[in-house]
Amino acid sequence: MHRLATLLALTASFLLAQPQPQPIFSPVVHANKTVTFNLRAPNATKVDVALEGNKPISMTKDEKGIWSATSDTLRPDIYGYSFRVDGISTVDPINGDMKSNALNPSNMFLIPGDTPEPWELTDIPHGTVHHHFFNSKVAAENRDFFVYTPPNYDASKRYPLLVLLHGYSDLADGWTTVGKANLIFDRLISNGKKPFIAVMPLGYGMSVKELKAGAVRSGGNFVKNTQGFETSLMNEVLPIAEKQYKVSDKANERAIAGLSMGGAETLFVGLRHIDRFAWIGAMSSAPQLFGKPEEAFPTLSDKDNARIKLLWIACGTSDGLLKNNQAFVEWLKTKNITNKYVETEGAHTWLVWRRYLTDFMNQVQF
Repeated sequence: MHRLATLLALTASFLLAQPQPQPIFSPVVHANKTVTFNLRAPNATKVDVALEGNKPISMTKDEKGIWSATSDTLRPDIYGYSFRVDGISTVDPINGDMKSNALNPSNMFLIPGDTPEPWELTDIPHGTVHHHFFNSKVAAENRDFFVYTPPNYDASKRYPLLVLLHGYSDLADGWTTVGKANLIFDRLISNGKKPFIAVMPLGYGMSVKELKAGAVRSGGNFVKNTQGFETSLMNEVLPIAEKQYKVSDKANERAIAGLSMGGAETLFVGLRHIDRFAWIGAMSSAPQLFGKPEEAFPTLSDKDNARIKLLWIACGTSDGLLKNNQAFVEWLKTKNITNKYVETEGAHTWLVWRRYLTDFMNQVQF
């Protein structure tokens, strides 16, 4: 034991005596709303920053092998980013604020607003995010979902329900970890919206293993995935949630919303279950994922307008899915289905979707 202690002490002394690398910090958010990125990569020949909603930013290397770059002034928001080192994408090793994703995890940072944005953590009453687990017979795997309960939640009362769906490659925590939906909900309720419960499931009708293998998006499986998700949501997730939480069973007190793949699932589930959801919000949706509309919604007609409180469809003008959304809205016209279609600035990013969630929920009147 004495020999071991001596050896450990000598090893520690040796390591402490070695020159320590210069500590670096990344990202560094400045008061002028620019941000500096730093990465130690002395052997790299080319490094840039892939910054959400922006063009790649080239980095320059100093004599110590540290690459740096500073962005232009950024609009207040939460931004995802990663480094590309000699063409290979990698996360920032010294930023623990991670943007979770099943296929492409990255990092995040906040550019705060002059007054706090809805997704910023502020000193207001906060709800609780609950994590649930179950075995899905539809997907043949164990999986999870999240439930938001509002501040001062009273388990003896019934609450309106929002089902909120993430996009392709996201996981069940996408809307809370990246979208900060729970903070948005807190702000809405603090500003006077009637308290509600939100259920945020894993949005795949196929297994996550198949997602990671690329099977979900190949061989026409996107339609199968959408159909399977409808079955899982209606027959597995919602019955569990409705058993554990008192949520309203009235359609006019129930909403469904989602982004991208989740936007397609929102339309598919919402318009096929108007008796369960009167408020439907599709953000940057991919309607091609449920196939031909006339096959997905064979009974949809203008008679259903009386039961739909709001069919809200929004997409960014720089989004690759813009034409798909425009085409679906045109199809709705042939069925005389009333809807509110919105085009805004922006691409297929969370910078758009946090604002869409806020806008949609401000229009929902439970």
